[in-house]
Amino acid sequence: MNQNELHQYLEKKLTEAKTQFERTIDCKHTSFDDLYPYMTEQPQFFWYKRYVAWQELLTLVQIAAESEFDWELLFSKKQGAYIETKVLDAKVLDNWYEQSTADSAQ
Repeated sequence: MNQNELHQYLEKKLTEAKTQFERTIDCKHTSFDDLYPYMTEQPQFFWYKRYVAWQELLTLVQIAAESEFDWELLFSKKQGAYIETKVLDAKVLDNWYEQSTADSAQ
């Protein structure tokens, strides 16, 4: 796989991971729900699947950075800052879309 193909692959996977994480923020169905259908009734399951999606996103960002792929282009500045701190807390969940909304209004 050449560098260009690798970067296309990483962009696709990062976009998918970002979408998966955003679906967990919005409490929407994800592929993770299919793995544990009996858990969807448990309130803590939504937090757990957010952490799993967050970790997947962080892992792909790390691989992208090590592969010299400019992953920051796929995220707003605020989202990139959250990713760089690596801590998933309520602030991330509450403000993940804030910059995107402001960008789209302009």
